[in-house]
Amino acid sequence: MDYLSINKKAWDKRTKVHVKSEFYDVASFKKGKCSLNPIELKQVGDVQGKSLLHLQCHFGQDTLSWARLGAEVTGVDLSVEAIEQANLLKRTLGLKADFIESDVVQFGRENTQQFDIVFTSYGALCWLSNLADWAQTVAASLKSGGELHLVEFHTFNDLLSGYSYFPNNEPDIEEEGTYTENCDGTTSTLVTWSHSMSEVISALIGAGLTIESFSEYPYSPYNCFDGLEFVPNLGYQMLHKGQQVPLVYSIKARKID
Repeated sequence: MDYLSINKKAWDKRTKVHVKSEFYDVASFKKGKCSLNPIELKQVGDVQGKSLLHLQCHFGQDTLSWARLGAEVTGVDLSVEAIEQANLLKRTLGLKADFIESDVVQFGRENTQQFDIVFTSYGALCWLSNLADWAQTVAASLKSGGELHLVEFHTFNDLLSGYSYFPNNEPDIEEEGTYTENCDGTTSTLVTWSHSMSEVISALIGAGLTIESFSEYPYSPYNCFDGLEFVPNLGYQMLHKGQQVPLVYSIKARKID
């Protein structure tokens, strides 16, 4: 099964919907709104003058937000449509950024540049079949002393939604729409994989990275799952039998040669 082609086609279709959505609010972004959330802003810190690689960057809003904060940015994404939209947004805003159309593993095999920071966030890892290959891409893309900043949706929520917590040999294959409010009911075939917390951490350690911090959060900045409720000034939470469900986690890892 050529899962990359299947997902590429799906994300080409999704991107056309996303750029017109209130969820992504491109109009406000063009006026200067930052698309980054407090979790990643606090964790990554000052990026002025630093080189930053954004893996699975979608159509580039977060990448360009880092550019606005002073980083020298490169964004990588599987989708042709996403990269075209990212370049259009870059030109419209007069920002400097490099956008590369590639899947993560292929990029890792071909890339020769090293960066101060590798960043990836929110719904990225489920599209990858092999986290060992992903972690090797991250490690090879970092300078000595460079940092990975991963901010990701917590796998516990996937478990409550009926997906496996632990990795399976076979992926989940589904027909789904998209998560933005303007989804018209059109579906695409999607291929995803489950990855446990231990698999993520072990992959990074196996690639030679040193884990410096691991945090979990009961609030999501996005209202993109069923059963979420808004909590003012904090985001969206989910309760299971009256208790908060972990919705987001973050990892900071460093390359030490």
